Amino acid sequence: MGFSKILPANPHHMAIVERRVLLKHVDEPGYVTGLECYLNHEGYEVLKKSLLRKPEELRQEVVNSGVRGRGGAGFPTGVKWNFLKKSDKPIFLICNADESEPGTFKDRQIIHKDPHQLIEGIMLAAYAIQAKQAFIYIRGEMAEGADLLESAIREAKNKQFVGQNICGSSYSCDITVHRGAGCYICGEETGLIESLEGKRGYPRIKPPYFPANLGLYGCPTIVNNVETLCQVKHILDVGGKEYAKIGTPNNTGTRIWCVSGMVKKPGYYEFPCGSLTLGELIFDVCGGMFSGRNLKAVIPGGLSSKILKAGEIFRGSLKDGTPFEWSLTDIPLDYDSLTAVGSMSGSGGIIVLDNSVDMLRVIANICDFYAHESCGQCTPCREGSLWLKKITARMLNGQIFNTDPDLLLSIANQIEGKTICAHGEGIAWPVQSLVSKFKDEFLGETLLIPQKRLPQAPSEKEILARL
Repeated sequence: MGFSKILPANPHHMAIVERRVLLKHVDEPGYVTGLECYLNHEGYEVLKKSLLRKPEELRQEVVNSGVRGRGGAGFPTGVKWNFLKKSDKPIFLICNADESEPGTFKDRQIIHKDPHQLIEGIMLAAYAIQAKQAFIYIRGEMAEGADLLESAIREAKNKQFVGQNICGSSYSCDITVHRGAGCYICGEETGLIESLEGKRGYPRIKPPYFPANLGLYGCPTIVNNVETLCQVKHILDVGGKEYAKIGTPNNTGTRIWCVSGMVKKPGYYEFPCGSLTLGELIFDVCGGMFSGRNLKAVIPGGLSSKILKAGEIFRGSLKDGTPFEWSLTDIPLDYDSLTAVGSMSGSGGIIVLDNSVDMLRVIANICDFYAHESCGQCTPCREGSLWLKKITARMLNGQIFNTDPDLLLSIANQIEGKTICAHGEGIAWPVQSLVSKFKDEFLGETLLIPQKRLPQAPSEKEILARL
């Protein structure tokens, strides 16, 4: 399954092997997005064979594979599918293509360069859960991607890979492409469902609104990420137990990592989970830092994940009890290891920062983004994100109080865990980690901007005395 791409040898390790499975064809010369090209590369063969099997067998294969969702939460896909309850209502499948997490650009590679792979994955998943209708919810800014998917669906319909009596079987399922309006919160599955129903993208309270029970139009619904659905094709091709041999236990299969920031060779790379460390990806695969610069920090799973600082030593135990002691560059790239060091693999968006970066600008940029993208439904998020933005903007303008880091931390702590969806954590976690690890920079000791140091914020008593 897939092929191995050998990268140039390096002084630290043997050559790093990139095992491309989902990205197998995307950069091949002459490979195009049309159906004819896809069929020439054994496209839809897995769908034809799988339609001869029982849906419950396919679901069990996905359970056996141990594959975890690639959208951010990392929840086991097969377990998620088995949450569906028997019901008289129709079942819906939604492909979440609202790739809006800053630092993440993996799904669009598949959409733009191999759309039929996604469509085959969707049809396989739809058959496995017996969905009556599938949707692709794609980010509004990805207009070209939406057009490519629409074109690919039309081609697939003409050959009976989508629509009525798929591949001559008794199973029928259509796919509808729905463009969002560029709202970050609609990447959250229940906010996405609200938007798909034509309403404002407010995330729903869980419980009771778990999509598998009460999803789109009140019907059982499964929402899976683009990369996750593409994995389904390769799981059913080789079998769940064989697929589970790729990667490491509880971190099976390949993962697409998006690397951006201050490295010589940013891009998208596919590796078996846990097969390389963060340092190997940054220095051996991506060429390391620019001349004269040093690694300062890494945001490992999209902007909403906690930042990791160069020079830190991470100690603890993995889920199986195995103790570890890692530097930043020693951390294995998998779900459990990144969680164990206090962050997460998230959406696979790795942002690398070097010593030219002013961390106050980083936190101000993050706070500005999340304040803009808050849906406003929950008070802690709506108000807290705006205050974080205002305070960091003032600090960036050079008006810095000694108490500002503690104030930022206090606000973040009051947002975390107090919102309907994880947007609250997406705001709080970066602030918490940046303040705790770069407090000296925020106080101006190493700031790169002009500033007016204000020694102490007035107390509540002093403010009242002035009134």
